[in-house]
Amino acid sequence: MSTNAAATPHRAPAITKPDGSMVRVLVVDDEHSLTELLKMALKYEGWDVRTAGDGQTAVKVAREFRPDAIVLDIMLPDIDGLEVLQRVRADGTETPVLFLTAKDSLDDRIAGLTAGGDDYVTKPFSLEEVVARLRGLIRRSTLTLAQAKDPVLVVGDLTLDEDSYEVFRDGTPIELTATEFELLRFLMRNPRRVLSKAQILDRVWSYDFGGKESVVELYISYLRKKIDAGREPMIHTVRGAGYMLKAAG
Repeated sequence: MSTNAAATPHRAPAITKPDGSMVRVLVVDDEHSLTELLKMALKYEGWDVRTAGDGQTAVKVAREFRPDAIVLDIMLPDIDGLEVLQRVRADGTETPVLFLTAKDSLDDRIAGLTAGGDDYVTKPFSLEEVVARLRGLIRRSTLTLAQAKDPVLVVGDLTLDEDSYEVFRDGTPIELTATEFELLRFLMRNPRRVLSKAQILDRVWSYDFGGKESVVELYISYLRKKIDAGREPMIHTVRGAGYMLKAAG
């Protein structure tokens, strides 16, 4: 972790659940000093924080604590972070997951995203970066969607309910991760409009994803498999320009 990691970050406006209760975050890493620093920084945000030093404990704590977000190291002493995520997802939860990965390990990053993770930071990192990424994930999660003024979006036979976090195509329910949901939401709020990869990165991830526009392609492919599979496509690639969603037919 970088030498400025222990610096006290400037406090941004607090994030709480719609009912005013504390956001719950689980931090998983086998480096005790690192988890303690993260715990300190996240408690400063006003969040309820639990920690785990191995994968088995992480799964147990996740089931009992029911966190609203998870910070998860990929390399753990027993089962790895990808297996932890798989087990957490198997419990039926779509809790946003921020992976911690080795510096410059592109394979780890892609593996984490492919497994259903929502974001990643590479070691060494600053506490400010982790807090900022978590705040972004939590804002995109169901914690804040319930506050939307216009909760139901409709494009053709596709509907998205921002209150219930439900998506249907032609009456068939579609399960999405927090990031997939936000990407689809952005596309549905801009029907028949071509959105560039840069625009999508800025809106959905709220930062330049390390210059890796390929993450947009990755998540568009995820959405296509869930939204368009076996149906007339709604998500279209406009070569050299970006992506557009429009009603089928």
